[in-house]
Amino acid sequence: MRAGLLGRKLGHSFSPRIHAFFGDYAYDLFEVEPEALDAFMKEGAFDALNVTIPYKKSVIPYCAELSESARGIGSVNTLVRRADGTLFGDNTDAAGFSAMLQRLNVSAAGKKALVLGSGGASLTVQHVLRAAGADPVIVVSRSGADNYENLDRHADARILVNTTPVGMYPRCGEAPLSLGHFPKLEAVLDVIYNPARTRLLQDAQARGIPCLGGLTMLVEQARAASERFTGASIPAARADAVLSTLQRETQNIVLVGMPGCGKTTVGRLLAEKTGRRFVDTDDLIVERIGCSIPEYFAGHSEAEFRAVEARAIADAGMQSGLVISTGGGCVTQEENYPSLHQNGAIFFLMRDLSLLPISGRPLSQRNSPEALYAQRLPLYRRFADCEVENMGAPEDAVAQILEAYDEISGC
Repeated sequence: MRAGLLGRKLGHSFSPRIHAFFGDYAYDLFEVEPEALDAFMKEGAFDALNVTIPYKKSVIPYCAELSESARGIGSVNTLVRRADGTLFGDNTDAAGFSAMLQRLNVSAAGKKALVLGSGGASLTVQHVLRAAGADPVIVVSRSGADNYENLDRHADARILVNTTPVGMYPRCGEAPLSLGHFPKLEAVLDVIYNPARTRLLQDAQARGIPCLGGLTMLVEQARAASERFTGASIPAARADAVLSTLQRETQNIVLVGMPGCGKTTVGRLLAEKTGRRFVDTDDLIVERIGCSIPEYFAGHSEAEFRAVEARAIADAGMQSGLVISTGGGCVTQEENYPSLHQNGAIFFLMRDLSLLPISGRPLSQRNSPEALYAQRLPLYRRFADCEVENMGAPEDAVAQILEAYDEISGC
C-alpha cells in the first residue's frame, strides 16, 4: 500500500514516524502547490492519504463518497482509494480532537467555547464541540463578525481552541491573542503540535489554566486513519504508547546552571547516551559574532551580548530532540524561558561554587561566583523543571537527568 500526507509545506511533519508505529506500509510526504493539486489528485500514485493545510476542503470534489463525519464537518483529512479506483473521503480529525477533550478531562456541555480560525481544522473542532454540548460555539476570525478587535464581548468564554497556524514552527513564539481577555477560562487547547508548547499554551500554564497541545490529536487521528487504510483495528493502548514515545523522543533536554558547572561535559555525555544531537548555545553565539565571547565583551555591552544570545537560544529552542547546553546567564532574560520551554525539559545543574572555574568567563571575572549565584539562583529555579547535582562523576548527573526525564517528558 502506498500512503502518505498531502499538504503544501510538510517539513515539520511527525506523521511518517507515527504511521510507522501503526502499520506496515510506505508513508511519504507529498508537498503539492495549489496549481498542481488537480493533476496530483487525478494522476498521483497513492492508495491512501492524510490531508492537511490547505487542502482539507479542496479534495472534497475528487471524492466519489464521503463519510457521515466528513459530510457533517465539510472537511476531509483522510482519503482511501477503493477497489474501483474511486476515492472515499473521511474525517478522522474529529476522533483526534475528541481524544484531546478526553485527555484534558474537559466537559464542554453548556459552556461557551471560542474557536480561533475558520479553516478545515476549525470546522472539525466546531463539530466536535457542538456534539459535546458546547453552547454557544463562537468562531473568531480576522474578518468575521467575531474578530480579534471585539474579543471583549466574549470575556465569559470557558473553553478556547486555537486552530490557526499562529505560533507553529518555524514561527514559534507568536500567539493569536492574550488570554487576559478571558478570566473565566477552564481549558485551552491548541491543535498545533510543533512546538509542543506554543506561546498560547505557555500563557495558559502561567495562568494555571488546564491546557493541551495537538500531539494527542495528531496521534489519535493517525490511529483512526491507519484503521481506515488497512481495515484492521488498533487498540487505544498503542496510541498511548506512541504518544509517550514521541513526547520522550522529540522533547529537548535543556541544561541551565552556573558557568563552569559542567553543562557541556554532561550535555555531551547525554547526547552520546541518547543518540541526540548536542547543541551548545555559546557555540551558536560565536558563529554569529565571528569571535570569541571574551573578545566580544571587550568591545560590546552585556545587553548587546544578551540580545545575540536570545536569538541563538530561540533558534535552538524551536528544534526538537536535542540536548541543549546554555550559557550561565541565559536565565537573566525572561524571553529565553518560553524559547527553551516550548520544546524542552529544563534541568538546573548544580555544582559547589568552589569548583567553578572563572578563567575565560568575563562576567565571572567581574563578579565573585557567590555574588552571581545569589543573583541567579531564583532564576535557575524559575526556569527549571528539575534540579540535579553534579558533584561527582558526570555520569552520575547523566543518570539522574535521564531518570527524571522519563517522568517529566510528557509535561
